[in-house]
Amino acid sequence: MDRTTRRAALALSAALALAAPLAVAGSAHAVSTDRPTPAVDVPDTVSAMVADAAREARSDVATNRTLAHGPKAPTGTQLDAALDDLVADGAIAVTARVEKGRQAWSGAAGTREREGRAKARSYDRFRVASNTKPMIATLVMQEVEKGTWTLDTPVEEVLPGVMPAGVTIEQLLSHRSGAPTATDWILASRAADPSSFDSVFAVMGQEVTDADHIEALQSAAWVNEPGAGYSYSNAGYVVLGMMLEEVTGRSVEHLLERRVFAPARMWQSAYPDEPGARGPFLHESAYTGPAEAGWYDLDHFDPSLFDAAGAVTSTTEDLADFTEALVTGRLVDAETTADMLEPRTVGQADAPEYGLGVYRVPDPCVPGGWLYGHDGASFGTISINLTSPDGERQVSVGITGRDLVYPVLTDEPLYDPSELLVGMMQATC
Repeated sequence: MDRTTRRAALALSAALALAAPLAVAGSAHAVSTDRPTPAVDVPDTVSAMVADAAREARSDVATNRTLAHGPKAPTGTQLDAALDDLVADGAIAVTARVEKGRQAWSGAAGTREREGRAKARSYDRFRVASNTKPMIATLVMQEVEKGTWTLDTPVEEVLPGVMPAGVTIEQLLSHRSGAPTATDWILASRAADPSSFDSVFAVMGQEVTDADHIEALQSAAWVNEPGAGYSYSNAGYVVLGMMLEEVTGRSVEHLLERRVFAPARMWQSAYPDEPGARGPFLHESAYTGPAEAGWYDLDHFDPSLFDAAGAVTSTTEDLADFTEALVTGRLVDAETTADMLEPRTVGQADAPEYGLGVYRVPDPCVPGGWLYGHDGASFGTISINLTSPDGERQVSVGITGRDLVYPVLTDEPLYDPSELLVGMMQATC
């Protein structure tokens, strides 16, 4: 393999990881396959970036408290400038929102399409990817509240033969089942040349069925034994979606619309199952580096690849409404919310402090406090959504034009949202 081809393969492996570690370690539960799979570990770069920004914001706020005339929280004008800077650096579009009590700031920069002229607006929808997971976790916890199952219920009891015996609902919710993420395996197994961007992006428009997801889950190597440690898995949440449909007799789309979107007043959110988007939407594009294939536009992407792990489309306002509803008792009971927010991975190296579909990062405004939420990284979009535990403060962001080669091939990303995130978090204080 020549140097150029190897660089492309490395970058593609990073892309397939979807900002989560790739499953490269075998286990007794892995089914052998001669189909190709990527073989590069990639850190959870988005959640790490969010946590770093939160720590920086907390440090700045703490320092300013000790000064007689410390700088004030960023203004709307300063946040608008940060949006423009992101686009100037290489993002296609960015939409962002800060809520503090009854006050709110929202802004947008860039264009809805990579080569289009329509300006991005603060109300535009985008693919939220793994910010779908807290919504699926909410549906699961609603079933726990009903007594349909408990956190210790084995997957085997609901979907026999799909996962190894002993894997529980709680392990799936907290990414401690050891299951592979599997999204990478699906794409690599379908592509004629898994080391080629052209080949892999071409198959992103193909439908992925439940049977396909199960095949990937049972064919890709498992990362570790159930309960042994944190390992981010899209497949785990796809299985949770299947379990919800099995016990309710309703589709995930129906459950989200009736039991999450409506009570949270998320009027612009949807759970699409086909490619394309209508209305004001931030279209996805993937950046693969100047030395590789450049930009790929992804309007052909079929969301069935993500399914219950990341198919939702939404807006920054709807995302903020969701996290507010979650922590203020409109979706689940207070005791259930507390259980979801309690991290199961504290002290584990290279793992976010992850609870049940939610992780936490330091709260810049409250010494010793936390913000709770999630991020999402599709092939062309990054989303971030955080809330204070009392539901009074929210930060939500959507960015299109995802850099797929950082940090595998470059030391510097195409653009860095950290400055914007730090400012937004400080603006809630």
